[in-house]
Amino acid sequence: MVKLPYMWMMGGSNGVENEYFVGWGTLALINAGLAQGKNRSGLNWFFISLLLGPFATLCLVIAEKKHN
Repeated sequence: MVKLPYMWMMGGSNGVENEYFVGWGTLALINAGLAQGKNRSGLNWFFISLLLGPFATLCLVIAEKKHN
């Protein structure tokens, strides 16, 4: 007998969508840290990253450090 993941047996997702959301959230946290390192608002960039994902990472990498 083949064992199937619990969510799949219950007619739900196979876990791929959950992994996608976890990865997207992790990227948003990394971007928030990257933004703070460039003297930008980590919270704002966290929310921007939730919407834009990897494109927000690209913008942060290209952006120069903000001087106070």
